[in-house]
Amino acid sequence: MSSGDRFDLVVQKHLTPDSAVLDMGCGRTGGIERFWREARVAVGIDPDHGSLVARGQGMPVLQGGGEHLPFADASFDMVVSVWVLEHLETPENVFAEIARVLKPGGHFVFLTPNLRNPLLAFNRLGRALPQLQRRLVPRLYGRVEADTFPVQYRANTARAIRSLAGRAGLEVSELRVIPDPTYLAFNALMFRASVLSEGLMPAGWGIHLLGDLERPKSS
Repeated sequence: MSSGDRFDLVVQKHLTPDSAVLDMGCGRTGGIERFWREARVAVGIDPDHGSLVARGQGMPVLQGGGEHLPFADASFDMVVSVWVLEHLETPENVFAEIARVLKPGGHFVFLTPNLRNPLLAFNRLGRALPQLQRRLVPRLYGRVEADTFPVQYRANTARAIRSLAGRAGLEVSELRVIPDPTYLAFNALMFRASVLSEGLMPAGWGIHLLGDLERPKSS
């Protein structure tokens, strides 16, 4: 099962017809895209105006960042985020804002790369050699340069996430390392090589982190 499918299962576990959901960093297609019509209220937010314009009609979206979410306290039953934590410059501020806008008992569900995975060395190289990143990312993932954003990796280990969650007053309901050979499934040969490499690596080195953090129902 791919990381995306596992993420969907966690989202569906918490989603109800009465849910108010925020997709933080929704981009062109966000983490709640397949389910937003099943919620009472769903909205996306992203700092990149171009990505929001490219979305067309659908889920309501607005421009903004996670450091200053333009919503009242306890507005949402769930905040979701896919491929966002790796880009945060001040993750402690973002986690605090997420905790603020979540209702007591609400959940923050996210999917992000695991810094302990050797493949992340490529992305770190991309930070040092931006010209290389701009050339390779479109070839590997089919993304245009406008969709390739700087990475920080300040919230991309299980230890860092647990620390950030604790400081924000969030409890770790679930935090899993996900081995996902489909991430490199450009062709059958690459898929088989990825399956083999995932099997040889230590359990904590899986390519992705899947998290479910909860705001306690009472202080």
